[in-house]
Amino acid sequence: MYERILVPLDGSKLAEQVFPMVVELAKTFGSEVVLVEVCEPEESEYGQTCQLYINNEAEQLRKRLTGSAANVKTVVLSGKAAEQILNYAEKNSVSLIAISSHGRSGIAPWSLGGTANKVLQRVGIPLIVVRAKEMTEGPAKAGLFNHVLIPLDGSERSATVLPYVTELAKKLKCEVTLLQVVEPGKHVHTIGGLDYIPYKDRDINSAKANAQRYLDEISSKFTGTKAIVKAEVRIGDSAREITRLAAETVPGLIAMSSHGHSGFEFWPHGSVTDKILQTSKQSFMFVPSLGHR
Repeated sequence: MYERILVPLDGSKLAEQVFPMVVELAKTFGSEVVLVEVCEPEESEYGQTCQLYINNEAEQLRKRLTGSAANVKTVVLSGKAAEQILNYAEKNSVSLIAISSHGRSGIAPWSLGGTANKVLQRVGIPLIVVRAKEMTEGPAKAGLFNHVLIPLDGSERSATVLPYVTELAKKLKCEVTLLQVVEPGKHVHTIGGLDYIPYKDRDINSAKANAQRYLDEISSKFTGTKAIVKAEVRIGDSAREITRLAAETVPGLIAMSSHGHSGFEFWPHGSVTDKILQTSKQSFMFVPSLGHR
């Protein structure tokens, strides 16, 4: 699952904040790390500079991976960044794309930088986005996998992410929190528009009990791993509760699939997933569910 990791760079320190996580993964799984920089058409005259930069980063990375089975290669491509990254990943059996949330355009008010957002919208393989921080906050550190929050809704689609986290937990000590949020009501279309109908207490209690049983069953998938697993059921708006719980814990990773019960009709990744991507300040692992491209 982590045999070949593609790491897009753009020459910026923000993009390089992905390295501590990549080093941890590559050392753990003996991965091949592919550093890629894309020179867009208007930057073609800087092709040699791109190659020198990425060769230097590769050499520094090799030093950090000394003693492990991991290896590093470099690729310089020409074209539009997101398109070239995705094409290379698809044609070269890439297992995972690891990218910083922002690059040389700097930290912006929006959740993701342009390239990261475009890759996310079209990616068909697992993706980890590391939240870039202002350099004044100190250098990026390893430990992204110390705590992993997995939002689930009981659907097979939302569980697509589980094998990727259990694989991590076989080799890395981590705390895994399984979360299911029980909605207290539902929106229904009426003649007057869209109305909200709250569920009765007995229905909410029944849903909570079912959710707890489901999470207990999922917890068993981590038997024999190094994970300490916790299960939590909350009541409220799914995206809000997931983001809130993530903010309450130490910085870590939100691991989620592209869709749950919400399906594919209106959102690229499912409404809950999209809201979390736009509001949470956590790094995240994104695993496309079956049928998402």
